[in-house]
Amino acid sequence: MKHYKSWSGLKKQLTELLCEPLKYRITYFLTRYHKVHNSYGRASIRLDGKELVIFSWTAAYKQEHDVYNRWKETGEWDYNAPELKRKWNQEATLSDYDFLKAATDFLQLSIEEALESENYLIRVFAIMDKRVGKRTLEAISESEEYKSYPSWVRQFYELRLGISLCR
Repeated sequence: MKHYKSWSGLKKQLTELLCEPLKYRITYFLTRYHKVHNSYGRASIRLDGKELVIFSWTAAYKQEHDVYNRWKETGEWDYNAPELKRKWNQEATLSDYDFLKAATDFLQLSIEEALESENYLIRVFAIMDKRVGKRTLEAISESEEYKSYPSWVRQFYELRLGISLCR
């Protein structure tokens, strides 16, 4: 994960990149429970105060369980196994650390790279980005590829496309 100085600074960077119609509607949330073993945490992306997707420390346990089951089958202990990454991405089995990693990675990518990322969370950040132009949004809408994405991702595409195509 790329280093970041503070959550408030990272949140500010992400918020500044939101397209104008979403700038005051989308908020990013992260907290750490410092008094709990391992400083468990929780993150979410909210629309008008309602959580659309949650990234919690409990997902890390689900990921560990999947890695353990894979180890029993293959003898390999690998958190980076492509099939596991795909499964977690598809099911939104992502922890607060996954959220932070995607956020910091997103800030290092061009908008074109972010829109094509294998990481759905990076795509979520990208589709809400003000650098995505009208022609790109029209191309995304016409291709309808986003309709094959998991529902937790698709909702962000539908939100952005709905706002942009209404104008």
